[in-house]
Amino acid sequence: MNTTDDTLTYVYAAAPLTKDLRDAAAGLRGIYGSPVLLLTAGPTAAQPPLAFAASHVPHRDFNEHALKNHFEDLDWLENVARAHHDVVQTLSLHTTVLPLRMATVYQDDDRARQALAEQHDALSERLAQLIGHTEFGVKIYLAAAPPDTGPAADAGAATTPGKAYLQRRRAQHSAQEAAYDQARRAAAAIETTASRYAAQRVRHPTQSGALTGPAENVLNDAYLVAHAYAEQFQAAIAEAAGVLDGIRVEVTGPWAPYSFAMPPAERQNTATGEEERTP
Repeated sequence: MNTTDDTLTYVYAAAPLTKDLRDAAAGLRGIYGSPVLLLTAGPTAAQPPLAFAASHVPHRDFNEHALKNHFEDLDWLENVARAHHDVVQTLSLHTTVLPLRMATVYQDDDRARQALAEQHDALSERLAQLIGHTEFGVKIYLAAAPPDTGPAADAGAATTPGKAYLQRRRAQHSAQEAAYDQARRAAAAIETTASRYAAQRVRHPTQSGALTGPAENVLNDAYLVAHAYAEQFQAAIAEAAGVLDGIRVEVTGPWAPYSFAMPPAERQNTATGEEERTP
């Protein structure tokens, strides 16, 4: 089945075309409730061949101009991101998947198949490295700094309001430096512990604002961990975090390996062709 002029082909992930993938995709719904289809690139020497998990989406909402506008609409963005994630995560529970970026869109099924054929060897190589692995997130947070309570706050031996202010600022600066030093030591300890079980690590930008609340996110890492070590990884991180003061360590997962979908040298540039749009 190909798309019409009113629809585009939205691709969620690549995966080996196995019975497990077919079973996982059967009855699965994606964005706007559209059925999830498995697109292949035709006969190939690879066994099993690869497939794109895809859906047909309205052209009016996923053309290049519409996407630019929609990416300013947080409600729309959240709904699409959730649907994308649900498809990828569901498939990952049954087989190894290579997640693609949200809003990876092709003009039609034939263009998607062509892209799959052109990228077949690279995708196969990357999938081979992900087999039997899952992703965990590890974040470190500092507690919110205490507020400045005004001129009377911890003035000490200061004899003037100006001196009291300077003392408070020095004390706050010292406390902040101590907190960041603790965070650096915590990050080193967590990284050393995680490296005993993880095959790869990706360091993401730290988060801020509503995502973290009053705490400050000072580390945001992703680890690729073999299924056999998943429980040991989580237990070791929890044990290491238990002896660290002044910080909070958060472990999330297991997830589909979003952070490891491309080799390290390619993670900064995942464009795959002019027909694909990945804002």
